[in-house]
Amino acid sequence: MNKNNNKKVNIKKKNLTVVRFAGDSGDGIQLVGSQFANATAISGNVLSTLPDYPAEIRAPQGSLGGVSGFQVAFGDDSVKNPGGKADFLVVMNPAALKVNLKYLDKGSIIIANSGNFTEENLKKAGYEKNPLEDGSLSNYRVISIDANHLVEEALKDSGLSRTEILKTKNFLMLGILYWMFDLPIEVTVKWIEEKFSKKPVIMEANKKVLFAGYNYAENTEIFDAKYKIEKGNLTKGTYHNITGNEAVCYALIAAAKKLGRKCFYGSYPITPASEILHTFAKLRKRDVVVFQAEDEIAAVCSSIGAAFAGCLASTGTSGPGLALKVEALGLAVISELPLVIVDVQRGGPSTGLPTKTEQSDLFLSVFGRHGDSPLVVMAATSPSDCFDTVYEASRIAVKYMTPVIVLTSAYIAQGSEPFRIPSDKELKSFEYMTLPEPENFKPYMRNNETLSRPWAYPPLKGYEHRIGGLEKSNIEGNVSYDPDNHQIMTDIRKEKINRIAGEIPPIQIHGDKNSDLLIVGWGSTYGAITSAVSKAVANGMKAASINIKYLNPLPNDLEDILKSYKKVVVVEENTGQFAYMLRANYLLDVVSKTKVTGQPYTTEEVYSIIESEIKKF
Repeated sequence: MNKNNNKKVNIKKKNLTVVRFAGDSGDGIQLVGSQFANATAISGNVLSTLPDYPAEIRAPQGSLGGVSGFQVAFGDDSVKNPGGKADFLVVMNPAALKVNLKYLDKGSIIIANSGNFTEENLKKAGYEKNPLEDGSLSNYRVISIDANHLVEEALKDSGLSRTEILKTKNFLMLGILYWMFDLPIEVTVKWIEEKFSKKPVIMEANKKVLFAGYNYAENTEIFDAKYKIEKGNLTKGTYHNITGNEAVCYALIAAAKKLGRKCFYGSYPITPASEILHTFAKLRKRDVVVFQAEDEIAAVCSSIGAAFAGCLASTGTSGPGLALKVEALGLAVISELPLVIVDVQRGGPSTGLPTKTEQSDLFLSVFGRHGDSPLVVMAATSPSDCFDTVYEASRIAVKYMTPVIVLTSAYIAQGSEPFRIPSDKELKSFEYMTLPEPENFKPYMRNNETLSRPWAYPPLKGYEHRIGGLEKSNIEGNVSYDPDNHQIMTDIRKEKINRIAGEIPPIQIHGDKNSDLLIVGWGSTYGAITSAVSKAVANGMKAASINIKYLNPLPNDLEDILKSYKKVVVVEENTGQFAYMLRANYLLDVVSKTKVTGQPYTTEEVYSIIESEIKKF
C-alpha cells in the first residue's frame, strides 16, 4: 500500500458508528458487507449486522425494488443492535440512494459511485436531476467517486472484459472504507485468495482493486479524516463472527456431541432458514446426518423418526413451513419424543415478505395445533444467542421428552455478531430417564420429577413398544380409547410442560428497577429495547425493561414483575400477539406497541415510545 506522509489526516474517535452499504442486487453488497463485518470483528469491535435484500433472485437492474442493503453497527459494548440511522452510507447507484436516504440523519456521510449516476439510472430511480450535483443533499457530506472509471484504469491491462472489470467495484469501495476506519485489509485478501483460488486472474483483479481503493483514500485530498472506533470489552476467549443461522447449526452439533448421540437435521429449503441447511451440509463430517426432504411434512416426519431412533433430531423452517408441520408436531407431542424445531420468522402471511423480518409466528407456535398439544416455545435474542437458546432447547427436549420450538427471525438469523466459543465444561450436561431392565420397562412409565417417559429406541432388545398418533394407555403404552385414560394422558402432557417453568432462570430487569414504566419485549427486540432504555436512563428518564426468552411455559416470576409497575408497554414486531398472551394470562391492561414493516425495531423508535409514555404519567 502506498503511504503519503505529507497528507494531514484528522483522527476522529467514536464509541460506535453505523455503516450502511447499498446497491443493485448484482453489486455484491451482501458480500462486501459481510467482509466489512468480519474485519471489524477481527479488530476487536462488538458488532451487529442487518442484511436487507429483495426477495427476487434478480430484480430489474437499477430499479428501486432491486436495491440490496447491508448495515453494520460496530464499536464498544454499547452495540446491541445494527442501529437505526446510518452515519455512513455507501451507495452504488441512484436507486440505492433514493431507497436509503431515509436511514440517514443530517450530517451523515454519503460515499457514492458517481459513475453509475447516468441519465438512464437517474430516470429508473425517479430523479429528474442528479442529486449529487443539484444541492438536494446539502444536509449531508457527499463524497463522489467514479468507481467505474477507477476500476477500469486499475485493470486496463488485466485482459478481463469490461463487464468482469466492473464487477470488482464493490471491492474498491470496501478498500476505501478499510482506510477510513483503519481496519485490517488482510482478512479480505485471504478470503479473495481462497474464494478465487481456481480463477487466478479474477483473484488478482479483485485484490488489485481492493488495494487500489485503499490507496485512493490514502492519497486523495477528499478523504481528510480517519475514524478510530472504540473496541469492545470482550470476555477473554476465542471469538468467531457468526450469523444466527450458523449458530443454530453449531448448537445442535455441540448438543449432540455432549449427549453422545448422532445429530439429525431434516429440512426443506425455505427463506430465510435455508442457510441452516446449507451450513449443515458443509459439516457432514461432524457426525451429522442432513436430509433435504421433498416438502415440509416429510422433513418434520423424518426428524420425528430420527428422534424415535435415538438421534438428537431437529428440523428448521419459516412461518409457511411451520404451518405445514403442525399436524406432525401433534404426533411428536403425543409420542413424547425430543425434537427441536427452529422457526426463522419472516414477514407474512402466505409468501408475504420472505426476505424481511417479523415476529408473527408466536400464536402459531404456542397454540397452532389441533387438540391439546402443549410444547415448549423459546425465542433467541441475537445471532450469538441462537447458540445458547438452541443448545438449551435441545437439553430441555431430551430431559422432558418433548418437542421444543425455537423462534428466531430473519434479522438475527442472517445478521452476525462476535460469538465466544464455549469450552466443553461450560456446556450443561444432558439428563434423561435411565432405562430400567427390560423386564421392568413400560413405554409410558414416568420420571417423578419431570414426568418424562423413557427414551427407548431401536434396536435395543427388550424395549420394543408401540409408537404412533393414537392415544396410548398410561404406563403400559397400548392403544387406548378409554375416556378416563385420555384425560389422564392429556393432563400429564400439560403438567410436564408446566414443570419446565422451574428450569427458567429469574428474569433480569434492565434499567431503573424503581421506575413506573416497564418495556417488555421477547426474542429479537432485545437489542433495540435494551439500548433505548440505557439511553433513556442516561438522559434522566425512569424506565426499565425485560426480555422474555421462554414463551411457553412463561417464567414463574413474570406475573409479580409485571404487576409491580404502573405501566407495562409490550414492544413487538407483529400486531400484538404477546400483549394478547399477557392480558389472557395475567388480566393486565398492557399497552401494545407494534410494527410490521419488515424491518426490526431501532433504538430510536423504542426511545420515542419511552419518551411518549413517560409524558403521559
